[in-house]
Amino acid sequence: MTKLRGVVEHITYQNPENGWSVMKVKVKDYKDLVTLTGSLLDVPVGSVLLCEGQWKVDARYGQQFVVESWEEVMPATIYGIEKYLGSGLVKGIGPAYARAIVSRFGLETLDVIENDIERLLEVPRLGRKRMEKIRESWEKQKDIKEVMVFLQGYGVSTAYAAKIYRQYQKDAIKTVKENPYKLADDIWGIGFKTADGIASKMGYENNDPRRCRSGILYTLNQLAEEGHVFAEPEQLVTAAKELLQADDEPVRKVMAEMIAANDLIADNEVVYLPPFYHAENGSAKRLTALLASNISDSIAAEPELAYGAQQSTGIVYDEVQQAAINQALDSKVMVLTGGPGTGKTTTTQGIIAAFKAKGKQIVLAAPTGRAAKRMTEATGMEAKTIHRLLEYNPMDGYKRNDENPLEGDVLIVDECSMIDIMLFYNLMKAIPETMRLILVGDIDQLPSVGAGNVLRDIIDSRQIPVVRLTRIFRQAQSSRIVMNAHAINAGQFPNISNGRNTDFFFIKAEDAETIPQLIVSLVRDRLSKTYGYKPKEIQVLTPMQRGNVGAGNLNTELQSALNPSEPALTRGGYTFRQGDKVMQIRNNYDKNVFNGDIGYVNAVDTTERTLTVIYDGRLVEYDVSELDELTLAYAVTIHKSQGSEFPVVVIPVTMKHYVMLQRNLIYTGITRAKKICVLVGTTKALAYAIKQNTVSKRNTKLKERLNDNCL
Repeated sequence: MTKLRGVVEHITYQNPENGWSVMKVKVKDYKDLVTLTGSLLDVPVGSVLLCEGQWKVDARYGQQFVVESWEEVMPATIYGIEKYLGSGLVKGIGPAYARAIVSRFGLETLDVIENDIERLLEVPRLGRKRMEKIRESWEKQKDIKEVMVFLQGYGVSTAYAAKIYRQYQKDAIKTVKENPYKLADDIWGIGFKTADGIASKMGYENNDPRRCRSGILYTLNQLAEEGHVFAEPEQLVTAAKELLQADDEPVRKVMAEMIAANDLIADNEVVYLPPFYHAENGSAKRLTALLASNISDSIAAEPELAYGAQQSTGIVYDEVQQAAINQALDSKVMVLTGGPGTGKTTTTQGIIAAFKAKGKQIVLAAPTGRAAKRMTEATGMEAKTIHRLLEYNPMDGYKRNDENPLEGDVLIVDECSMIDIMLFYNLMKAIPETMRLILVGDIDQLPSVGAGNVLRDIIDSRQIPVVRLTRIFRQAQSSRIVMNAHAINAGQFPNISNGRNTDFFFIKAEDAETIPQLIVSLVRDRLSKTYGYKPKEIQVLTPMQRGNVGAGNLNTELQSALNPSEPALTRGGYTFRQGDKVMQIRNNYDKNVFNGDIGYVNAVDTTERTLTVIYDGRLVEYDVSELDELTLAYAVTIHKSQGSEFPVVVIPVTMKHYVMLQRNLIYTGITRAKKICVLVGTTKALAYAIKQNTVSKRNTKLKERLNDNCL
C-alpha cells in the first residue's frame, strides 16, 4: 500500500448512493493535480486527506490513485490551512478571508485562532463582529472535535460527523458506540450502509442482533421507497439475508422478536412497519365510516342544479359530465378520473358551481404546491397543499386531525394519483363525517412516489362511485400532445410526423452519446428562439437518474451551457450557482419545502457558505451542510414531475433506459407538457415503452380492507 497526503481541490464526480468519488487533490512535490478514486462520500473541497491505496493507469483517464482507506487530518501547510479555513467549516471565513488570514499569519494561523483570536483584527477589513462570529464557530468546532476524531477513525466524513453531533450533541460518541445502527434511524442522509460500515470497523459480526434488526428495517424502508406498504415474510427474510450476508436463523429470530415487541406488525401473513400498517388500516376504516355516514341533505334530487351549474360556468356539459356532477351531489365519497382533454377541470368547475348554488362551503386541496396553484388558477378559488390544509408543522405534526377536524361541507382533492398512503391517512383523520369527499385524478399516470397505490386501490375496490371521463373534447383534439397521450395510453404508436403547426415533435437520434448536446441545443437555442420561451421555462424530463441521458449528467451539461460562471457553492459533487434551477429532494417541514418543489437559487454567499432559493416568491436559506437536500432541476426524472405542468417539455427516449421504459411513464411525461412536447431518441425505444404495460404491482391491501369493511 502507498500513502498519499493531499488537499482536495475539486470534486469531479460523486455517487450519492454509494459514495464512489473522483476528485482532484494537490499533493506536495507533484506538478499536476492527482486524481483520486474510491469511496469518499461527502469529503468537502479543502479537506486534507491522508490516503492509503495503489496507483493504477486507467485506459481512458490515465494515472489515478485508487483509495483503499483514508482519514481527514488537520492541514500542515500554508496552502492546506487556507483551503481548510475556506471550506466552510468555520462560519465567517470564506475563501477570500481565508487567503487574507493565512497571508498574515502563515503556519501560525490555526494557533492564532485557537489561542489569540483577537489578533485576527490585524487582518485588513476583518472587524470585531466577524471575529466574534469566527470565535463562536471555532469554539463549536472544538466542541465537536473529539466527536470528529472518533468518527473519522471509522471512516465518517466531516459533513456526516457534523450531522451526528447536531443530533446527539455530547452523547454522540456514547450513542455510536452503543449502537451505530441508530444513525440510520435518526439522521437523514445516513443510511444503513454507512452505519454498517462504522459497525463493521467496530467489530460487529454479521449475525449481531442489532445488525439484523437494522437490516430488516432498512429492507422494509427500501421496499417502501419502491412503493410497497408491506412485505411477505419470506420476501423480507430473503432480502435481509442477502443484504446482511447473515444466516437464516438469526434473521428470523430477530424478526420474530421485533413482531413480539410491536416494532413490526404481522397481519394476514404479511409484515408491516407500524406507521404503514396504521395508515392503511386506518384509511380503510375512516373511508368506510365516511361512506356509511348519512348525507344531511340530499341535493341530487334537484336535477336543475346540474343545469344551473352549466348556466353558471357557461360550459356546455355532455351526458357523462352531467352524470358526474349529479353523482357528486348524491355521494359522500366519489372519484372523478380521466385523461388529458376529457374535461376533468371543467367538470370540477361544474361540481363546484352546483354546490355553491346550494350554499355549500367548498374546500380545495392538492398534494403539491404546483398542483394547488394550477387548481387555484382553474377554479378561481384558493386551493391549498394537503400539508397546509392540515396545518402541519414539525413541532406539533398535523394540527388538523380527528380532534380538530376540517371545516366545510365539500372537500375536492386534485391530482390524487400522487397521494401516498401516509398522506392519505392524515387527510382522512381530519375529514369529519359531515363532509363530502371528491377525489380527482388520472388513474393512468404513474402512482405516488411514496408507498401505496391509493387512487387505484379505491377505484378497484368498487366500493366508491367512480365516473371516468373518456370523450376527448373538440378543442383538445387539435392538440397532438393530447391525442398522442391517449394513443400511447391505448397501446398505439403516436403520430410523430412533426410539421410546422404541431405541438408534438419526435427528433430521431440513434446515437445516445449525442443526445445530451442535442438537448442542450434544443433548450438553449432552438425551442427558445422558435417559440419565445426562456430556457428556464423548458423542462427536461427523463426516465432515469443515471447514465449520459439521465438527470444527473443532463443537469451538468445544461448548467454548464445555461449558467456557467455565477457565484457557487459545492457539496457532494454538485455545484450550485446563482440562477440555477433546483429541486428539493426531501420533505423539510422546518423550511416548509417539500420533496419535488422546484425553485431558483436567488443568492449565493461564498463567505457565509449559504445560499437562498426562491420558491414561488418565498425565500428559503440553506447552509452548505444542508445542500444534500437539493439537486439541480434543469432535468428531473418523470417520477419527480408528477403534479406539475411546464410550457415546454423535452424527453429523451432511448434503449439505455429500457429497464424503466413503461407505457405509463411515457404517458405521464407527455402529459406534463402544456404547449410543446419534444421526444428525442429512437422509435424502437418508444415502441418498446408503449408495449410495456405491466403496471408494477405494489404490495398494498387498501382495496381488500375496503372490501372487508364494506361487507
